[in-house]
Amino acid sequence: MTVRLLDFYADWCGPCKTQDPILDDLEADYEEVSFEKVDVDEKQDVANQYQVRSLPTLIIENDDGIVDRFVGVTQREDIEDALKQAGA
Repeated sequence: MTVRLLDFYADWCGPCKTQDPILDDLEADYEEVSFEKVDVDEKQDVANQYQVRSLPTLIIENDDGIVDRFVGVTQREDIEDALKQAGA
């Protein structure tokens, strides 16, 4: 099972900068998960495809589709729970 975490952000987004260290720590602990940063200013088509309206938005998906979505700064424990639910 492939598990992916999509981090929708923008350079001008303050809360996105708050979210970054949490995601960096998770990425070090979950090597089997693909962490992908999506700059919404550069990839508006991808943001529209996932219906991203606020930043930061985190989307966790696996081979079956989207497992969970978080809007705003999200704590490590909540992200870990979703990653485990996705099969990580």
